[in-house]
Amino acid sequence: MEIKIALAGNPNSGKTTLFNNLTGSRQRVGNWPGVTVEKKEGTLKGHNEVTIQDLPGIYSLSPYSLEEVVSRNYLVKEKPDAILNIVDGTNIERNLYLTTQLLELGIPMVVAVNMMDLVERNGDKIDISKLSQELDCPVIEISALKGKGTKEAALKAVEVAKSHHAAKISQTYTKDIETTLKKIEAVIENQVNHTMLRWYAVKVFERDERIDEFIKLDTAQKSQIEPWIQSVEEKIDDDSESIITSQRYDFITKIVAHAVKKKGSKHELSISDKIDRIVTNRILALPIFVLIMYCVYTIAMGGTAISIGTMGTDWANDVLFGEIVPNFFEGILTSLHVNDVLSGLIMDGIVGGVGAVLGFVPQILVLFLLLSIMEDVGYMSRVAFIMDRIFRRFGLSGKSFIPMLVATGCGVPGIMASRTIEQDRDRKMTIMTTGFIPCGAKMPIIGLFAGAVFGGSSLVATSAFVIGIAAVVISGIMLKKFKAFAGEPAPFVMELPAYHLPSAGNVLRATWERGWSFIKRAGTIILLSSIVLWFLQGFGFTDGQFGMVEDNNTSLLASLGSAIAWIFAPLGWVGDMAWKATVATFTGLIAKEEVVNTFGVLYNFSEVSEEGNEIWTLIAHDFTPIAAYSFMIFNLLCAPCFAAMGAIRREMNNKTWTVASIAYMCVFAYVSSLIVYQLGGLLLGEVSFGFWTIIALALLILILYLLFRPGYKPKSEALKINQIQAVK
Repeated sequence: MEIKIALAGNPNSGKTTLFNNLTGSRQRVGNWPGVTVEKKEGTLKGHNEVTIQDLPGIYSLSPYSLEEVVSRNYLVKEKPDAILNIVDGTNIERNLYLTTQLLELGIPMVVAVNMMDLVERNGDKIDISKLSQELDCPVIEISALKGKGTKEAALKAVEVAKSHHAAKISQTYTKDIETTLKKIEAVIENQVNHTMLRWYAVKVFERDERIDEFIKLDTAQKSQIEPWIQSVEEKIDDDSESIITSQRYDFITKIVAHAVKKKGSKHELSISDKIDRIVTNRILALPIFVLIMYCVYTIAMGGTAISIGTMGTDWANDVLFGEIVPNFFEGILTSLHVNDVLSGLIMDGIVGGVGAVLGFVPQILVLFLLLSIMEDVGYMSRVAFIMDRIFRRFGLSGKSFIPMLVATGCGVPGIMASRTIEQDRDRKMTIMTTGFIPCGAKMPIIGLFAGAVFGGSSLVATSAFVIGIAAVVISGIMLKKFKAFAGEPAPFVMELPAYHLPSAGNVLRATWERGWSFIKRAGTIILLSSIVLWFLQGFGFTDGQFGMVEDNNTSLLASLGSAIAWIFAPLGWVGDMAWKATVATFTGLIAKEEVVNTFGVLYNFSEVSEEGNEIWTLIAHDFTPIAAYSFMIFNLLCAPCFAAMGAIRREMNNKTWTVASIAYMCVFAYVSSLIVYQLGGLLLGEVSFGFWTIIALALLILILYLLFRPGYKPKSEALKINQIQAVK
């Protein structure tokens, strides 16, 4: 008999670590039906009949975000055999809020109190037996990171699932509320599962906006119930949802008073708090974050002796794809006497194109590894907190940083993560700006130009990240002043987990998942596009006849690129490299890795190396530093790859907004590159003052005007301001 156990808990409670610990490699990843929220499930190690469903991390079962809706729908409609509720012991009050809601579902449940090692280290004590008694369900102490107690918690969940024993409702409200809930239960009892009667009654009392998905109340029932709810609201002088929330926390306070003992003064700072006083300091937080990111990029992509990623990429480009792979294929092709056309396709198209991208895998893996460590340690949550303070000043929702953080790995899940933002205007603005963040696919572009033109400078690599953030901030200020985006951003709530040592398993798994996604692209989309590129740059019309060409300046690709290269001439893409840069930019719409791949094919070399390699020499010859920086900025900020565009289309669910989003990114990228090249080139003496310099200066003035002009005020906000002024 199959047993389904739902793993539920707050974000950053250690739920993912526990899931990985219990299932290992026996995981299946997909999407929930009808939505693109990630769905993870796995089989309990050693128990093939036990399936563990990892629910999205949530703070409550109220329908404020898509993750909460997905989790609630699964629990109520699918009704698993048991719930394994993971609770962060270092922040037990906040985590028990979800626990009180889960208990009302009438599903057998086990509470796993995680991070008990940190609790003990802080000198606090949690009486597990008293906590179990108060909640009327089994409570197990665990350390998901160290694997202590995790198997026992899972087996206990299997045991309660088989026994079908659900906790009695330990949460009690005041007399007036309890009386009203009993009346509501009497009205709806024939319409719902009796084990979930209490939960339905509470949701009807709260006027849950999505309750109609589960229970259909007719007009007579609503008119009967509404006066009861209004009566309670008048007595307590608050709305029904706030009343329930307040009394839940009163209940939690009593539980904590009985079962939890804090060491020393309640105002005494923990180790995490002491660290946060420095890394989240209003003055030091941002410089520390920039310094950390500089170190990350130096180790992953810099040109120094400590750059592990660069050393790996040097070997991959110089040895693996510079000697081993080309020599291997060349030997086979020579022995088989393959004709020149097929040989050129394999060596220049496939090996040269794909090898140019795969050579950057070591750098990307090191970057993902370092970012995964920062996430697992708990620092990235602090970064979100730091950026929230900054983002809100510029009209962006604090939650906007989460999609942008995810987008550092890949823009597609980053755009998808925007659905956690409640307000539609904030969500749309986040989708429009998330593509500015340098994702893993853009890293080869940064690495190529940082190495070829700027001597492997870590400052150039770091500036790419800073430019992305700056583009987001500038866009936020400008867009927020238009009517479509005006209004206060949604409030930001996020748990700050205690600092802890990273789990090797979690870090390596996250690194591999992101890295493998990059490698798969190289093996599929990039492979196919490499063949197309090779054909377009290897064939053309010579003396009125179509065939292979010796000089790719006479190829089909050169003709196509040259026809539209004039568009980018003001950005400094001129001379022999103009059409190549143009073609590389357009192929980057297939996948951003294609930009480097295109240069690899166009320069007819089967390898791309960090130090002294032929293609780097040619790029350094073709691009001036300011033109290279202009090219890099445009390709970092312009429209994302086709996959990300598809994600924008799905999340916007509107063709007009989709087109507007992509157009905005392209225009913003063009204007930014134009200003950088024309004005930067003027200061460096590379550009003479002329028509496009005037245009660049005018656009800079326009941006400054849009940044500092008075914005549109919604009527509700304008009314509040007038009332305040009237009082004064």
